[in-house]
Amino acid sequence: MKEYELIAIGTGSAMNIVGAVVQRNPEMKVAVIDKDEPGGICLTRGCIPSKMLLYPAELIRTIANTEKFGIDVQVKEVDFQRVMERMRKAIQKDIDTIRQGLSNSENIDYYPAPAEFVGPYKLRVSDQTITSKMILLCTGSKPTVPPIKGLEDVGYLTSDTFLQMTRLPKRIAVIGGGYIAAEYGHFLSAMGSIVTIIGRNPQFLKQEEPEISALAKRELEKYMTILTNHEVKEVRKTSTGKKLLTINRADGAQIAIDTEEILVATGRSSHTDLLHPEKAGIDTDRNGWIIVDEYMESSQPNIWAFGDANGKHLFKHAANYESQIVYYNAVLKKRVKADYHAIPHAVFTYPEIGAVGLREREAIERFGADNVLIGFYRYENTAKGEAMAVRDYFVKVIVKRDDLKILGAHIIGPHASVLIQEVVNLMYTTTQNITPITRGMHIHPALTEVVERAFRSLMEPAHYHHVQEGHTHS
Repeated sequence: MKEYELIAIGTGSAMNIVGAVVQRNPEMKVAVIDKDEPGGICLTRGCIPSKMLLYPAELIRTIANTEKFGIDVQVKEVDFQRVMERMRKAIQKDIDTIRQGLSNSENIDYYPAPAEFVGPYKLRVSDQTITSKMILLCTGSKPTVPPIKGLEDVGYLTSDTFLQMTRLPKRIAVIGGGYIAAEYGHFLSAMGSIVTIIGRNPQFLKQEEPEISALAKRELEKYMTILTNHEVKEVRKTSTGKKLLTINRADGAQIAIDTEEILVATGRSSHTDLLHPEKAGIDTDRNGWIIVDEYMESSQPNIWAFGDANGKHLFKHAANYESQIVYYNAVLKKRVKADYHAIPHAVFTYPEIGAVGLREREAIERFGADNVLIGFYRYENTAKGEAMAVRDYFVKVIVKRDDLKILGAHIIGPHASVLIQEVVNLMYTTTQNITPITRGMHIHPALTEVVERAFRSLMEPAHYHHVQEGHTHS
């Protein structure tokens, strides 16, 4: 049995810690294990490759909307294979660089193979048993595939296998109504596919504010079909492709959808069925996510789980943040708690969505309606928004009345993922107060004014809904 001072499973955000540890102590014996290509989910089949595909889709939609500015241009052809190959080539270059670094490191033993626990602090990998008193579990996640009758027989794509596509399907049905379904539906429709999204939840993009979800659905439906509150009950092969039999969960009405290909985008699941943490005395919840305390430590002392492995926030930026917490606690022996009050996210569709913190309903449940204020401002009511000729896009902010503490912010419109950062940064200050935004000088005319003005327009929640609902363009 080979003994190490540190074992890391996963080559995503775990490498933040491994790199810092090796730099701090060059003689430390470290094992790095990853059954997949190195780099983690974000690089190999997640956020980075998907955004390399979504940017061309954004360009296509932007070009299609230039006529209102007196610009007569059109997209003559979309080379789908070239778009996909550009993404794969760039990703593979980074993967190869990471693999070379791991394989040639004098400090690291790299195991490109599956690992499983065989006992407390003991793992079997590549026909060897290895052990360490400190183990990092950054094992990522896998696509969730619902048990739909006939699905396995007819075949389907997931967010993992989607990236290997070489031919654009004429028609594609996307099962799922979350951000993965929305982003890939946007991409495929921009490339030229006829897209149908089928979501079980009554609300498209259920993690967003209802009014943002409604506007996103309305805008995206200009390019695709979006069915909410529908469930796929069965999938069958046909002479021309595949057929999905769906049912409206509200009234029981059935709809048959003919398609060439199916993309399953119904979320992510734990990888612990391969890892067998129970053999090491590591507790998991009913869905298989590793249970950790506020310090990111599992039920087994000095075994730490972060990123997708603990199932808390499945974002790369959250995993990077958690890796810092683990480094403080596991390596520096400090006691630093993870703080999740302001985990931002973005949906890279057309329009873009950015959000952080509490939604309105959550804020009212926690603090009471009398102690919550809502700020609301439309892009079109700023000089830059008018210049961009946008309609109905907006910024919504949620503030605690008694101390003007920022509780949340939600944006739909161009550059939402950039604009939300102004709010995110303030939510990590000591007071989390709105004053720096309302007193800070904002460039005029720049799009950041829409954020400033949202905070300057605080009102009662009831009044906000009156204002918001009374101004919608067709």
